Amino acid sequence: MKIAILGGTGNEGFGLGFRWAVAGHEIIIGSRQAEKGFQAAADMRARLSPEALVSGTDNLSAAQQADLVVLSVPYAAQPATLEAVLPALPGKILLTVVAPLGEKAARVWRLPGGLSAAEEAQAQVGPETPVVAAFQNISAHHLLDLEHEIDCDVLICGEKGADKDVVSALCAAAGMRGVNAGPLQNASVAEGLTAVLIGINIRNKIKNAGIRITGI
Repeated sequence: MKIAILGGTGNEGFGLGFRWAVAGHEIIIGSRQAEKGFQAAADMRARLSPEALVSGTDNLSAAQQADLVVLSVPYAAQPATLEAVLPALPGKILLTVVAPLGEKAARVWRLPGGLSAAEEAQAQVGPETPVVAAFQNISAHHLLDLEHEIDCDVLICGEKGADKDVVSALCAAAGMRGVNAGPLQNASVAEGLTAVLIGINIRNKIKNAGIRITGI
């Protein structure tokens, strides 16, 4: 699968792309500036091999080339990033890993509109682009260490089971277990947990607090 990662120069997007590239997916790293995308792709190939299927470009070009688009940007950059790539999104799953955080990252930030960031993204891109929310609770700290087991499940929120199945397969490809967490409305819970986990990290002087769903 060709996967475009908008904001793939950041730690979370880069780390997920790295794991998917190892699993055999083609990765296209997008950035607001094509040069940054080129450099991030070169860095990833240096970690993998010169022949790795990894390229970099601007966000719109990345989305145009992809089968699936990943949104991995700070919440404040979400509207502008999506606006720039809207023509390339219809018919493709938009996988968002965005988690809004307040000025103090360890505090849950309730969005003024009352929706999750994922629901806001769905409203912006329209019905022809199904949005699935996942990976909000995964720490980027160990993503580049393939020997490290990610001790956290991935909550997957979306409207269609088939779309969530695609994302669940990407979870497995990255060495994680995906759990169907219901409709996109539930993404507000997963997004809020990010701040909870950051707070746990701070108070316990660790970097990779996570969650596990028991009983399944």
